[in-house]
Amino acid sequence: MVIDPARIDSRTRRRQGAFSVIGLTIAVMLGTLAVFTGSVAAQETAAAPAQAVAATPVLKIDTGDTAWVLTSTALVLAMTMPGLALFYGGLVRGKNVLGTIMQSIVILCLVSLLWILVGYSLAFGPDKGGLIGGLEWIGLSGVGSEPHPVYGPTIPHQVFMLFQLMFAAITPALITGAVAERMKFSALLLFAALWSLVIYTPVAHWIWGGGWLGKMGALDFAGGAVVHISSGVSALVCAIVLGKRKGHGADYMAPHNLPFTLLGTGLLWFGWFGFNAGSALGANGLAASTFLATHAAAAAAALVWMGVEWAHRGKPTVLGLASGAVAGLATVTPASGYIGPFSAIIIGVFAGILCYFAVVWKGRMGYDDSLDVVGIHGVGGVFGILATGVFASKAINAAGADGLLFGNAAQLGIQAIMVAAVALFSVIGTWVILKVVDAAVGLRVAPEDESTGLDLSQHNERAYS
Repeated sequence: MVIDPARIDSRTRRRQGAFSVIGLTIAVMLGTLAVFTGSVAAQETAAAPAQAVAATPVLKIDTGDTAWVLTSTALVLAMTMPGLALFYGGLVRGKNVLGTIMQSIVILCLVSLLWILVGYSLAFGPDKGGLIGGLEWIGLSGVGSEPHPVYGPTIPHQVFMLFQLMFAAITPALITGAVAERMKFSALLLFAALWSLVIYTPVAHWIWGGGWLGKMGALDFAGGAVVHISSGVSALVCAIVLGKRKGHGADYMAPHNLPFTLLGTGLLWFGWFGFNAGSALGANGLAASTFLATHAAAAAAALVWMGVEWAHRGKPTVLGLASGAVAGLATVTPASGYIGPFSAIIIGVFAGILCYFAVVWKGRMGYDDSLDVVGIHGVGGVFGILATGVFASKAINAAGADGLLFGNAAQLGIQAIMVAAVALFSVIGTWVILKVVDAAVGLRVAPEDESTGLDLSQHNERAYS
């Protein structure tokens, strides 16, 4: 074997560039942390007088509500690690399982720190023109143990912040399914950090943080647009820009461990009760109603996906049942706090049909969405947001709005505007971020590294000896 020195030098320069970018990213984060350590310390020192001044409004912490939201926070954490990690890890080939699992874990860690330092302030801080939050809460300055009158009047503000942190972490982790088995680890780190700050925080602010879509009356109870549309359409852009996996359409690329995927599905389903019912921000009737709607939709979608696949392909599969359950969970998410159980079942039925055919048709569309992020989260998120505009009822949630079936056709139009705005912004922003990352460190692993697998080429580890 003849080794080309020029090729080695090129790869060495690429690696040095990657290490430089990663080092710079870490340095910026540590520097930001150091700068704001003083502000956090000052906040804690001045907490007592500040709380005394703010004690005028009648805001009292409810221990039951606080316990439920903290529990829900832990449930959403379990969705990312180990839920999503196992779900995605089982779907890839054996040579990529550790690299795929690691992507979910490292994004959880990275986004958690970014959220504490600056992300939460940008998403939920005082509104700036309906587009973004201010920097008043940077480093969690002003985010303490007292309740916030808007973001949970019966729970500590920090509990709400933690709950939202888990949403911010799982959203970019979902995108990794579209680029599985071929994205460089250094590129993934840089992409996740930029996407979290540039795409996720503005979208969350528009809808949940007092931004223009929320003021318009857009309904997204637990993240149909904020989480699923943003990640789904971004996943499509990523799959197109990175291109197909080496050997796609020719090599055998079946999932290597479906029991992993099924276990991940169970953990996702379990955690989704915190994702959706926890968004009621209290241990109350709305949380119970949301819990029921979430479960009903997931069960309906799983059975319908299985039935459609059975009729279409001749066999029902475990993968189909698992995919259908996740599709139902993703699709009902924005509507879950505004609908009853029968509306949830209808949404689940359509989720099972639409998401199944979206996955089937991806081959005809010519892109390689490795783990069906677009078909499940993108299509499911869009339909779920629109279905909210049809089935929402103020009889279920007085803080929401009636949908088309309850005499308010305008709500469906508002939901459509939200779909278009979030999708367009996510597509353009993701494309720009990918170009920046590609220029900085490169997006794809080398062809020989892709053949070897991410476990060895990126991490020097083997899942199985």
